[in-house]
Amino acid sequence: MQINSQNLLEMTSIMPVVEIADADCAVPLAEALKQGGIAILEVVLRTPDSLAAISRIRKEVPGVIVGAGTVTSLDKFHAAVDAGSEFIVTPGLTPTLAQAGADSSLPVLPGISRASDIMLGLEYGYRDFKFFPAEASGGIPALKALAGPFGDVVFCPTGGIGLHNIADYLGLPSVACVGGSWLTPPDLQKRGDWQAITQRTKQALAAAGAATKGDTPDAD
Repeated sequence: MQINSQNLLEMTSIMPVVEIADADCAVPLAEALKQGGIAILEVVLRTPDSLAAISRIRKEVPGVIVGAGTVTSLDKFHAAVDAGSEFIVTPGLTPTLAQAGADSSLPVLPGISRASDIMLGLEYGYRDFKFFPAEASGGIPALKALAGPFGDVVFCPTGGIGLHNIADYLGLPSVACVGGSWLTPPDLQKRGDWQAITQRTKQALAAAGAATKGDTPDAD
């Protein structure tokens, strides 16, 4: 499936943020998410097996879109592309990574946490951003404030989001989807409890379905 920066965040209400320590878990994990109703995931580059996990999902799980997260350098950017990543997510934004994303044919979702980050991204043509770490950076009030001066920007908040607040975040007009790691915890991966991951995915989508978009931002 061909994706671009405009439709990346429209493909799902939840973007699983997955840390995979064992590449052998990659395929059954992706299949468990797909069975639960989510066919897109971000594999963070935090373990030695991350790139191999991306490659295996890309080759062995048809219908699932896999991207690389925690891309913090040009080396990681290029390694993720070589592994078969279909999109790139960064935790922050630098001019170097911004330019690399602008030059790439892949969708890139830059991480931001403040207005100046957004302004930098806008200079390079970005309109969709990962708001990270969401709760630690002010959460919903911060997003409402940022949506004031940046009304044409779309966010994917990640960090501190779960079943308890997913509907509240998705209720914001500026939020297209949310990211989170609670769907695929390491203990379930180690046990190979893929059914539990499928069930968590279904529960999360049900919670996301309860979201109702709210009013316009209340800050300027």
